[in-house]
Amino acid sequence: MVELSVIVPFYNVQAYAPEAIRSLHANASPGVEFILVDDCSTDETPGILERAARDLSGAVLVRHERNGGLATARNTGLDRAKGRYVTFLDGDDWLAPGYYRQLLTAIRELDCDFLRTDHVQCSARARTIHRVPLGRRGVAINPRDAILPADTQTSVDYAYAWAGIYHRRLLDQGLLHFTDGLRTAEDRPWIWRLHREARSFAVVGLLGVFYRRGVASSLTQIGDVRQLDFIRAFDQVIDETARDPEAERLLPKAVRTYCAIIAHHLSNIERFERPVARKLRAMSATALKRMPQDVLSHTLDTMDYERAGRLKWLRRRFGSGPSGGQADAPRAEAAAR
Repeated sequence: MVELSVIVPFYNVQAYAPEAIRSLHANASPGVEFILVDDCSTDETPGILERAARDLSGAVLVRHERNGGLATARNTGLDRAKGRYVTFLDGDDWLAPGYYRQLLTAIRELDCDFLRTDHVQCSARARTIHRVPLGRRGVAINPRDAILPADTQTSVDYAYAWAGIYHRRLLDQGLLHFTDGLRTAEDRPWIWRLHREARSFAVVGLLGVFYRRGVASSLTQIGDVRQLDFIRAFDQVIDETARDPEAERLLPKAVRTYCAIIAHHLSNIERFERPVARKLRAMSATALKRMPQDVLSHTLDTMDYERAGRLKWLRRRFGSGPSGGQADAPRAEAAAR
């Protein structure tokens, strides 16, 4: 019987894939399967994965005929997962030896739907511990209780799919799949859905995932149009949260987070290609129009001056009335030029 399915997407990470594979070897054991998804790599990654499929116990290699992005690659792995539990790793990150054994022990003891863990962020030679923003640890609680408050970083802001382990019942309930085709922020609708709809979760202070920050091929480092998928991702968060029975209570958090992400991208707009920067302003303005306007107004009145100022300017520039949807985008984009 397969106890744990580990889903690892790879795309053009020939410099980092060998370390990821070595760390999987150090976590291999009976009952653990490794689903290696090659998302149509064009460098030496396919050869590395072919060797891994031969040498790594429990490894299964799946290839995409065309690149679909991280969300689609993870979904491919989920469709093939046989384990009682599921977890993720990105192809440019790595694990501590024996980490999955500890992770399985923790979720078995707590008997919850999903478990979240801290991680180590690695930038060049720097190592920084990032912790799940939740004070209660080692006890199963209702995931809804970890969404709020709106003006504080909470568990839904710690969206890393690989920082945890998930019971198969979530997969069977349709809660673990990602929005197909999202190129960035794919974890955001996913983590919000888990916190709204799962029954229990817990946080443990277990360190074992090493997250490589600043990889040149990562979308977080590339200012092209794929970065703008964060708008589609957060539109989904707002739409699904608005249909929740506790929408009035939860929407301020969703809107505030969306606004914070828009403000962050606007503050770094110089890293985007010029046409993409114009589109970012236009799409962000239209996104502000789609938000619940009373919640948005309160959010902007309570945010810090610098971020609120950027968003208020954008709102004034393109009008503050409710939007009819994407039809307003061409007009806003023309104005942004």
